[in-house]
Parts: sequence; structure tokens; C-alpha cells
Amino acid sequence: MLLKDKISIITGGARGIGRQIALTFAREGSHIVVCDLNESMLSETEVELKGLGAEVLALKVDVTNSLQTEDMLNKTLDKFKRVDILINNAGITKDALLVRMKESDWDAVLNVNLKGVFNCTKHVSAVMLKQRSGKVVNIASIIGIIGNAGQANYAASKAGIIGFTKSIAKELAPRGINVNAIAPGFIQTDMTASLNEEIKSQMLRLIPLGKFGSGQDVANLALFLVSEHSSYITGQVIKIDGGMAM
Repeated sequence: MLLKDKISIITGGARGIGRQIALTFAREGSHIVVCDLNESMLSETEVELKGLGAEVLALKVDVTNSLQTEDMLNKTLDKFKRVDILINNAGITKDALLVRMKESDWDAVLNVNLKGVFNCTKHVSAVMLKQRSGKVVNIASIIGIIGNAGQANYAASKAGIIGFTKSIAKELAPRGINVNAIAPGFIQTDMTASLNEEIKSQMLRLIPLGKFGSGQDVANLALFLVSEHSSYITGQVIKIDGGMAM
């Protein structure tokens, strides 16, 4: 098992890519702190994870709230005494063309997608610094690299994650902590399922491999980045997009 007895915190872990990462890590021996706002899906994921033999702490957490993310860390330490892995996955979209975008929608997306990463990483990295070990993986997006009409808020938040990743990687590297980002392309999740067929067809034409990715594809990459196989990799943004942005 690649992650035997490691302690992993996964935000937005009750659905989509986050859930797939949590299940994949559990199969590899990790114990899981799964965080989400959707309580019903949180409970379902908790049951699945326990069925895989993992010890699980399921927490309702609003990552935009610093007090809640600090409480998340304290509860993790109370139960497991350490943190080995942080996956910053929680994210939302509120798409609109710039001239129609509400200020509240801009703020909401930046708060969840970017400030949430700041809150969680700030608290968890303090523990990792004392341990002199840890792995942080931030889920960015190919949209943060290439941009996309109607997603100025989302693109800005994900581009911000990329800059944050590179900066924090430099800060934490001297203490043996690896920080990397994953930039998924078009991945089939509940979030992308809401897009209309015309948009999906347009996206598919941009992908050289001619297919959409799966949550498992992203989970497999995340597993590599938190395992010992990636011990000499930090500050990187790895695209997983079927060749969409070469």
C-alpha cells in the first residue's frame, strides 16, 4: 500500500473529484479526514470509506471560514495526532460573461476556490513544518492556464492557486514539504454534467485524445504526488487534460 497509515485531509471530499481521491487514498491504506458542506453526501462517503477499512473523520467545513478550517485541523490532530497529506479540492463555479457577472458571484468563487486554499494550507502547513514532512496538492484547472469566456472568476481563482502553489512550495521545501498543483481539463463530474451538449461538443473538439477525463484519472495523479514516488517533485503544475493545452 502506497499510503499505509498516512493521514489525509481532503476538502470537497464528498463528491466528484474529491470523493474519488478519498476512495483511492483509502484503498492505498490512508486514513481520511473528509470535509464538505453537503452533509448527506458526506455521510454516504464516510460509509464508503469505512467499508474500505479506513479510519474516517467526516466534518462539515466551510473552507472560506478561517475558524472552521482551524477547527478542522484541531479535530484532525485530536483524532490522529498528525497530518501527512492535504488535498485542497473544494471549489465552485458561477459562470457568466464579465458584463453580466454579479459582484457577489465573483466574490463567492474567489472565496471558496482561492481563499479556501489559503485558509486550509495556512493551518495545516504549520503542523507539517513542525513534523518536517508533508504533501500538499492543490486542485487548480486548465482554465487557470488558458482562460475561458464566461469564466473570468473561475479562471482567476484557479490561476491564483497556481501562483500560490509555486510560492508556498518555495517556502515549505526547506522543511521537506512538497507542494504541487493538478490542472484538470474536462473531467466528467456532477459539476460538468450540468453543461449543455453544445458546450460539451465544443470542448471535445479541443481535446487531441478525443475523450473526457474521469475523476479516477485525477485521483491517480494525486496518489502519485502524495506518495514517495514524487519525493523530488515540488512547485509543479501538472496538466491532466488529454492534450488540450500543450
